[in-house]
Amino acid sequence: MSDLIISTLTQGLIYALLSYGVYITYSVLDFPDLTVDSCFPLGAAVTAILLLKGVDPWATLLCSAAAGAIAGLCTGLMHVRLGVRDLLAGITTMTALSSINLLIAGSNVTVERAVDTIFTSKGVMALFGNLTLGWRKLIISLVLAIVVKLLLDLYFRTKSGLLLRAVGDNGTLVTTLAQNKGNMKILGVVISNALVALCGSVLCQEQRSYSAVMGIGQVVFGLATVIIGISLIRFFTSSKAAQGLRKVKGLRFLATPQGTTAVLLGSILYKFCIQIAINAGLPANMLKFITAVLFLLVLVLAGRKGEEIIHA
Repeated sequence: MSDLIISTLTQGLIYALLSYGVYITYSVLDFPDLTVDSCFPLGAAVTAILLLKGVDPWATLLCSAAAGAIAGLCTGLMHVRLGVRDLLAGITTMTALSSINLLIAGSNVTVERAVDTIFTSKGVMALFGNLTLGWRKLIISLVLAIVVKLLLDLYFRTKSGLLLRAVGDNGTLVTTLAQNKGNMKILGVVISNALVALCGSVLCQEQRSYSAVMGIGQVVFGLATVIIGISLIRFFTSSKAAQGLRKVKGLRFLATPQGTTAVLLGSILYKFCIQIAINAGLPANMLKFITAVLFLLVLVLAGRKGEEIIHA
């Protein structure tokens, strides 16, 4: 039972990286980006091939994030420069990436046990070699999830971060500050997809495998974690603190430390809900179905607030 809890918690922490990206596009930017479903396996595909070629596992994280950033850049440029609607721009990139992923790594790749990952690299083994693999995965995943969260919190406090938070709901303000709101949208989509691809990279190393269909339904997972997490934060925080999660003077000035914390907690909780459903007897090959049903339940329970949370 303890191994199952550790594994589920590890998965929740890894997928928090994806949830951060969805949080940026859907909640902060109000940008329905479907690039996620193909950008996620893109990060895994790049990682799998680089690992098999002997590239340092930590370097593959950066390479995968860069690949995701390029995918996000394509979506952003299509929307801002070519005038394609945000939803259609995401669908176009998602479709194109499906072929690119197959070109990079085919339909399936398995990373051999002899190949080092971030969980078995020399540095990690020197620090945590006395721990089991499960505990090493949990610790590294926790460190990555927290580091990315803190970096996002710091970024959102900068001038660029404040403009990014404003552009989703009040682009006029950004324009009056002599800033190009289109460029800010592109930047947000780039950051989002870099995080999504980073998540795919970490998951590939955790599972030692890549599949071309592993990205199906990931955007649903990300949205569910955002709704669950922010709902919990709003419920448990005081009314004064919760005001930071609501619109202030027409801007999407989310209280980012609470917002990213909410996404992190939502990811972990959602993963546990899925694991409970599987333990209850539902077959593992129904995982995507379970994810969709749970998301539907989240939307129904949240009611109209679910729409407000996504665009909070």
